[in-house]
Amino acid sequence: MDESTAIDALRGASLRVTRQRIAVLAAIHESPHADVGVIVDLVRDKIGDVSTQTVYGVLNTLVDVHLARRIDLPNSGARYEGQTRDAHQHIVCRGCGQIADVEEPHATGRALPESHGFRIDDVEVTYWGACPACQHAVPEPSPVVQ
Repeated sequence: MDESTAIDALRGASLRVTRQRIAVLAAIHESPHADVGVIVDLVRDKIGDVSTQTVYGVLNTLVDVHLARRIDLPNSGARYEGQTRDAHQHIVCRGCGQIADVEEPHATGRALPESHGFRIDDVEVTYWGACPACQHAVPEPSPVVQ
């Protein structure tokens, strides 16, 4: 994401445009699925000294206005990506933690009946497995016996 696009996105979300917000928004688009440490390093490479707390604050703001997506996984720090509004899902390697996008998930869950009174506005599905590099190190899971 270039600076002009980032500025337009921030203004479109009625946010004040700051160099920190521009840099963080660009970083999460350049390095999707990055954790805060990686994002801080990318932002510092672009604009110099910035506190980790500032980056956390910007990320929270971007998530709140739907310019970023926070990915929470068990036993892992939060990861972030730019919000693409394409409803893609993720696949996570159990060995190394690598995350990849699944562009056409088999089932999104959007067809769930609203019998419990809920109006469904989003669905998150995470697939788990072993990436090609880790397949030899991660044993095949045992079949589930019911």
